[in-house]
Amino acid sequence: MKSSPAQPGRVFVLRLEDGEIVHECLERFAAEHGIARAVLTLHGGADAGSVLVTGPREDRCPPPIAPQTATLDHAHEVVGTGTIFPDENGAPILHVHLACGRGDRTVTGCIRTGVKVWHVLEVVLTELVGSTARRLPDPATGFELLVP
Repeated sequence: MKSSPAQPGRVFVLRLEDGEIVHECLERFAAEHGIARAVLTLHGGADAGSVLVTGPREDRCPPPIAPQTATLDHAHEVVGTGTIFPDENGAPILHVHLACGRGDRTVTGCIRTGVKVWHVLEVVLTELVGSTARRLPDPATGFELLVP
């Protein structure tokens, strides 16, 4: 395990609007407000056509690791949590996982391939200050991994 300390900074309450793409909106908001690091919670709706990464196609394989995806066929209720940390160029990069439910079915995954808001998505974002953590390329996995 690797770790680094951080303290809470500013807190923002956000409402994303119908049709907005979640990761695009939140990364843009972070950049516009000088937020390099944050933790956030989300809840609301995801629209049909939203795509989630639901794991790798193979459990253990060399990079690049091919993702497995699921596309929502209807609007879903969602709840999720995630973080923002800068990449090697200082750009804020969002990493969020959502659980998306409709009826008695739930699918959970990462939103990096495009989740579209269905009517509204509420977000509480807490800035993290005093940390140097960032996302850096990892040749062994092909991912940008959090380096505390």
